[in-house]
Amino acid sequence: MEFTAKQIATFIQGEIVGDENATVHTFAKIEEGIPGAISFLSNPKYTSFIYDTQASIVLVNKDFVPEHPVKATLIKVDNAYESLAKLLTLYEQSLPKQTGVSPQAFVSPTARIGKNVYIGPFAFIGEQVEIGDNTAIHPLASIGNGVKIGDHCTIYSHATVYHDCRIGNHCTLHSGCVIGADGFGFAPTPEGYEKIPQIGITILEDNVEIGANTCVDRATMGATIVHAGVKLDNLIQIAHNDEIGSHTVMAAQVGIAGSTKIGEWCMFGGQVGIAGHIHIGDKVNLGAQSGVPGSIKDNSVLIGTPPMETKKYFRSQAVFRELPEINMEVYKLRKELNELKKLIKKE
Repeated sequence: MEFTAKQIATFIQGEIVGDENATVHTFAKIEEGIPGAISFLSNPKYTSFIYDTQASIVLVNKDFVPEHPVKATLIKVDNAYESLAKLLTLYEQSLPKQTGVSPQAFVSPTARIGKNVYIGPFAFIGEQVEIGDNTAIHPLASIGNGVKIGDHCTIYSHATVYHDCRIGNHCTLHSGCVIGADGFGFAPTPEGYEKIPQIGITILEDNVEIGANTCVDRATMGATIVHAGVKLDNLIQIAHNDEIGSHTVMAAQVGIAGSTKIGEWCMFGGQVGIAGHIHIGDKVNLGAQSGVPGSIKDNSVLIGTPPMETKKYFRSQAVFRELPEINMEVYKLRKELNELKKLIKKE
């Protein structure tokens, strides 16, 4: 399908600079632009590419002022990255969707399957499962007994949802993710560790996306809850009885210990580690590899272990790099001071 600059600008409410009849049929990064492609510029680091790109149309922010002639037709918008996301969503929704149940899939006779559902080969759908309309269960996915899945969800291959868990509407579970595995609960005894049964469930609310090989454990009792709009990257661990606030996002390899409450609209960088039984407030930003041993107030922007304000952290790192020299200087000063003390005693 082809779209003109005028059609695109109308959809994203943009302003055209150039040929409104320029057409595109694909997407490309600005540095890899080809004729017939639409690209975008939102990061100033990539500005130089706009003057040589072969892309037919480029989305730019309204404050962009070119320093040299640009061959591509520009569409100016409030936020080029957000506008690109809208176009990509529209493109994805226009692709044909698979429907129907493969004869190679196992679907329990007691399962309730909605309209326009796709269940791929070798998928497993357990007893008393409920699957909403327009949901896709891809090959080799496993949906345990009593699970409820909402409308317009996508469960990719090798994703596993354990028994009785709840998945809301418009959720995406990527390959290898596990929803509702047992929480890490063991009681020490003289003979070893005795397993504590994990009888709770996991609940994912609407518009949640779980990355590949990410695990959200079931609760010991009650529920581990991931609230609406949360986006989790790959290889993340959410432990039993955690609660993740709405619209919080986490980069890869974040680990959260059990019974911790995370607020709304938080942003965690890669490899952040958070202790159990604490509370993280709303709109907390944690830099990559931060280690969090205690609770954090709302609107904090922190980094490090234990986390501190960003400016203090980088000042501390500057001092840390000079610690060997500082230590030698202190050693010399201490030696000189001791010699002075000896001289004073002699006098």
